[in-house]
Amino acid sequence: MQNLIITWIQTELYWEDIAANLNMLDDKIETISNPTDLILLPEMFSTGFSMNPEGLAETMQGSAVKWMQSKSKSKGVTIAGSLMIQENGHYFNRLVWASPDGRIFTYDKKHLFRMAGEEKVYSAGKRRLTLELNGWRIRPFICYDLRFPVWMRNTTPPYDVGIVFANWPAAREIHWQMLLRARAIENQAYFIGVNRVGVDGNRIDYNGYSCVVDFQGNVHYQTVGQEVIQSASLSSSALNNYRQSFPAWMDRDKEVDQFLDEIEQTT
Repeated sequence: MQNLIITWIQTELYWEDIAANLNMLDDKIETISNPTDLILLPEMFSTGFSMNPEGLAETMQGSAVKWMQSKSKSKGVTIAGSLMIQENGHYFNRLVWASPDGRIFTYDKKHLFRMAGEEKVYSAGKRRLTLELNGWRIRPFICYDLRFPVWMRNTTPPYDVGIVFANWPAAREIHWQMLLRARAIENQAYFIGVNRVGVDGNRIDYNGYSCVVDFQGNVHYQTVGQEVIQSASLSSSALNNYRQSFPAWMDRDKEVDQFLDEIEQTT
């Protein structure tokens, strides 16, 4: 398994302006010239973290998803980020994973941020998603999911990388940093947090702290307080060697794995 190169875009977002955000991100992606396997965008990259999906939420055939597919194909790289989606009379905060071959995979945010009333507007997801890219198993999560370790638990077969797509406010940046490190350590996996910067339409401030955290909780490539496009290479040999030398994963509570499987089978 080769090393995985990921690139995240830490950026300000135009409030509730899909066209402006797609144009801005299009320009930023065009500046990425070095090889990369995966480009990561923040949570609700096309609108900002808005509780106003009426008139903004698109279908899976809408402009934002079509843009992701087109951009992924033209750049020859997988692109992922979350956005508002309307489907079957419900709104979802949905992670869309667009592959260069045109395939689309999705994950709907499980834990909805009640302090902003997200659970009153959007419907919660019911299933985890594990993807494969260049031999790596990757599991995406969205923002508030980070606070719930059972949902993020590394089950069999294990994922190698957890990615958290977020609009995580500066007021709770210490939580963001500590929880990413905790999830990486307990799951013996790389964790990537991709966050935005700037101030949104609700006057909430964001300062990024997008980063890579390795399986021992060490923070790499942390980007703070400004717009940036950052790439990082994840070492498969370092991850596998650590899991073999310190196999705490072998002693996890199997009953929890069974419980999670049962939840997904009955929903």
